[in-house]
Amino acid sequence: MPRHVRKGDQVMVTSGDHKGQIGEILEVITKSDKVLVKGVNIKTRHVRPTQLNPQGGMIQKEMPIHISNVSPVVDGKPTRVRFESKDDGSKHRVAVRGGKSLGQIRGSKN
Repeated sequence: MPRHVRKGDQVMVTSGDHKGQIGEILEVITKSDKVLVKGVNIKTRHVRPTQLNPQGGMIQKEMPIHISNVSPVVDGKPTRVRFESKDDGSKHRVAVRGGKSLGQIRGSKN
């Protein structure tokens, strides 16, 4: 089933602790239906010193958010996505708000 967001999309978090934050999708994890959003849901991990990192310290990294909690951003506002087929058989994503094209779906005919 096609996803409503893809790597590189600007998205807004629509629910949860980080509601309203905007960021770019770094990775889509299809196995668990989650996404990594740049600058959102950052967690801090304390790391003990090792040979690779003799100083140790704290590492901050983005943690996954469920894909249903993000929506693509068009003109600064979140929008739902509609999938439309062209005459040549290819599918592309269209924003419900404003009708702008969000890009072609991989794997569809060109």
